[in-house]
Amino acid sequence: MIRIDQIWLAVEPIDMRAGTETVLARVVQVFGAAQPHHAYLFANKRGNRLKVLVHDGLARKFHQQADRLGLQRLSSS
Repeated sequence: MIRIDQIWLAVEPIDMRAGTETVLARVVQVFGAAQPHHAYLFANKRGNRLKVLVHDGLARKFHQQADRLGLQRLSSS
């Protein structure tokens, strides 16, 4: 199980075609770095999709996309 201590919600929409590295770059641009055990949520312009970037504390990123139909795991590394 991935531990999440804080959840941050982006106030600007992001293009859902953006990959993990693009979303991570946005986090670094705003916060300076992705903090361990923090989740960063990004919505699309319509507000019906969500991307979540979670730093698990071991420098690995977990990325998933959700919509009204549920969660679908896209990638993990």
